[in-house]
Amino acid sequence: MDNLEKVEKLRERANVTYEEAKEALENNDWDLLDAMVALEKEGKTVKPEQTAYSTSYEEQANYTPVTETVSAGVKKEKEGIKGFFRRFFDICRNNAFVVKRNEEQIINIPVILMIVILFFSWRVSLVVLVVGLFFGFRYSFEGRDELKEANELMQSAGNAAEKVKEEFTKDRTEEM
Repeated sequence: MDNLEKVEKLRERANVTYEEAKEALENNDWDLLDAMVALEKEGKTVKPEQTAYSTSYEEQANYTPVTETVSAGVKKEKEGIKGFFRRFFDICRNNAFVVKRNEEQIINIPVILMIVILFFSWRVSLVVLVVGLFFGFRYSFEGRDELKEANELMQSAGNAAEKVKEEFTKDRTEEM
């Protein structure tokens, strides 16, 4: 390494001017380490920060409680696709699909079982569910989670079936 490269390297590392770096190197027989020490002694460079590690709680200025760290991790997890599936399976595990007729509960099965039934026999299941609406059956989700939107959708499907049934019977009575 020639002298010019040494001056440049010292100038960059010590954050001093070209003249100061050259002078320090000349005064220390072009030895980079000695020149850096000399500049530090003169107060021309900023000494590196010393970091101390301790297991003592009192001495830790930037202590973050574990609960905050875990909460942040859980929040971050809920945001991704993994969180979506976790939430989905929690809903399936903690809620039930309920079938009622005249406010009397007929069937109460876990949502996950209902999804499995729909997956393997969706054509038959959907037909049975739609026909059930015309015979006065009502469907809802009950459990730990509030599935308000899904229940509103089920309620509106039941109301639509009632309207169709009323119009059908109205047309049949007018024909007679």
